[in-house]
Amino acid sequence: MVEENSKHVICIVSPNKAAYSETFIQAHIDRLPAKIITLYGYPIPNQTGNGEYIGNTSGLNFRIQRTIDKRRGGNSDQKLREGILRRYLSRNSVRALMAEYGHSAVALMEVCKNVGIPLIVHFHGHDAYSQKILGSEGQSYPDLFRIASALVVVSNDMQSQLVKLGAPSEKIFVNPYGVEISQFAGANPENSEPIFISVGRFVDKKAPHLTILAFSFVLKSQPEARLIMIGDGPLLEASKQLAYAIDITNSIEFRGACDHNQVAEELRSARAFVQHSLKTSYGDSEGTPVAVLEASAAGLPVVATRHAGIKDVIVDGESGFLVEERDINGMAQAMSHLAKDPVLAGLFGKSGQERVKRDYSIEKSIDNLWGIIRNCIGEG
Repeated sequence: MVEENSKHVICIVSPNKAAYSETFIQAHIDRLPAKIITLYGYPIPNQTGNGEYIGNTSGLNFRIQRTIDKRRGGNSDQKLREGILRRYLSRNSVRALMAEYGHSAVALMEVCKNVGIPLIVHFHGHDAYSQKILGSEGQSYPDLFRIASALVVVSNDMQSQLVKLGAPSEKIFVNPYGVEISQFAGANPENSEPIFISVGRFVDKKAPHLTILAFSFVLKSQPEARLIMIGDGPLLEASKQLAYAIDITNSIEFRGACDHNQVAEELRSARAFVQHSLKTSYGDSEGTPVAVLEASAAGLPVVATRHAGIKDVIVDGESGFLVEERDINGMAQAMSHLAKDPVLAGLFGKSGQERVKRDYSIEKSIDNLWGIIRNCIGEG
């Protein structure tokens, strides 16, 4: 990995301070070899990573200007915050701004244009697919694609999606997430009990209820199997109630949100990783799920759907099994196969681990991202 060069000041902007599931954003902040300034807030960021505000939006001058502007039918809050941000970027000699999520970048494109710094837009998933986002901020995406210096996506599917939305292909860079291999390595699925593990937020596009239904079919032929589900989210309670309703609570555990060390430990004791990602009725979709990468880094076979970046990572019949979205019978058969054949699980796990080491290490991901940023600031 390239060494840090403090002369490069890069501002990373995210709508919210990174949630536990947004480890990819924290990796950008921690690992890019530059002086990183982080800002949070939406649509115009106004808070630094340590909680300080970059400008006084409660002072008398701000309130007077806002009152005058409102009487004229304007939007003083937006314009004044843009001005504060422009001065902040200039004062700190920022060389480039990277916006995490496309909809976050929309309100920043004119600021970057006025300051004269390149805007790198990092898409992650729902910002490229969700009908709600595409119906609001997405209306400004054509302007964003024109102004942005680079558009970073995490899967081949997402690249195709941005092209469909009108992005010029020469500005799109596919750079999947990476994982810290050594943090997760150590699984021995060939010697583990038939324990299946799922890691991720309980949200529609990860369809935890379909994973549970598939597992219930596995129990009919493999009653000793167990499912451990790690994560939190709006569908957690509904998932628990489903487990009660189909009477499998003795075979399934809901662990809630866990830190990375806990997740790594659970992966090391499992037979296989499972995830039933899908495209929702309102268009939401995954990017490349980090948990799939972590499971392969651990040395586990993966049973998942042919969805988004998953099919870039997992080779069907070589490092796991892929089924069509909503095919719970197919998922159950794949899980049962691995439950019955620990040797195959071990072979798949080793194959997946080698693939992740080669193509999906955190070092490779960050190096590629840094190369994109350097090209944008004219030092590539």
